Amino acid sequence: MRIVSWLLSLLFAIFVIFGAATPSTVTSARAEEIDWQKVDDALGRKPAVTGDVHRYGFPRSDLNVILDGITIKPALALGGWVAFKPMHGGAMVMGDLVLLESEINPVMLKLIEGGLDITAVHNHLLGASPATFYMHVGGHGDPARMAAMIRDALAASKTPLATPAAAAPAPSVDLDTGQLDQLIGVKGQANGGVYQLAVPRRDPIAEAGMQIAPAGPMGLATAINFQPTGGGKAAITGDFVLTSDEVNPVIRTLRANGIDVTAVHSHMLDEQPRLFFLHFWANDDALKLGRGLRAALDKTARAKG
Repeated sequence: MRIVSWLLSLLFAIFVIFGAATPSTVTSARAEEIDWQKVDDALGRKPAVTGDVHRYGFPRSDLNVILDGITIKPALALGGWVAFKPMHGGAMVMGDLVLLESEINPVMLKLIEGGLDITAVHNHLLGASPATFYMHVGGHGDPARMAAMIRDALAASKTPLATPAAAAPAPSVDLDTGQLDQLIGVKGQANGGVYQLAVPRRDPIAEAGMQIAPAGPMGLATAINFQPTGGGKAAITGDFVLTSDEVNPVIRTLRANGIDVTAVHSHMLDEQPRLFFLHFWANDDALKLGRGLRAALDKTARAKG
């Protein structure tokens, strides 16, 4: 019994000494070890970097998608992306690829062959022509290898893969963006003629046991996009990030404010807490829609600005 007691004490001491390294310490070390240039080269573009997350955009600028007579700008609803977050053993990748129906299975086959996970396939919009679908992907491993697999998979679609040219000056957003910021409760930004706002959830979120910042670039903040349609009006779309008890209160609030609900589904497989993504659409007075969106946000556990 003394030997057992001694062994337990030794194990406890080892845990105290070496267990002091927090997950963030491990993650930080891995971030420094990753050769991000290899990831950039594999994907053929530079990322937007937020903290330790590298996010790469694959907008479907090749598509001419029309909904309710409105030509949808890529930044409104066609902005495919993948994001890499360092973690023990390499990196976690999450992403959302925008595809035509005919592209779904060829891209999926390539992703499966590359060892990546498909976490969802679904619509975000209703009645668009041509119809677009959204394939959510995930994986964990060597980031350069996963990037090459994603590039190979996207080559099975018509997604533009050439290194993006220098961006032309973005068209102005003809909306009262200051008022929209006040209504939604966060500061937005213009992107490609679309005004985008991201509202993080209040509580932490984990995927595959890895903490992910709700306000970060991994697609876990409620996304609200306004595309001006003239005369103070805007087309809006995006997705609310919700727990199960919030889904129907948000649906009822949006519908009461003239905003259509176009999809409710999951984007991931083992996140904690369980999350649902609710997509919406409307074209009306921008400030009126902003008030409706704020009323729906007030039904959620959002972070306070």
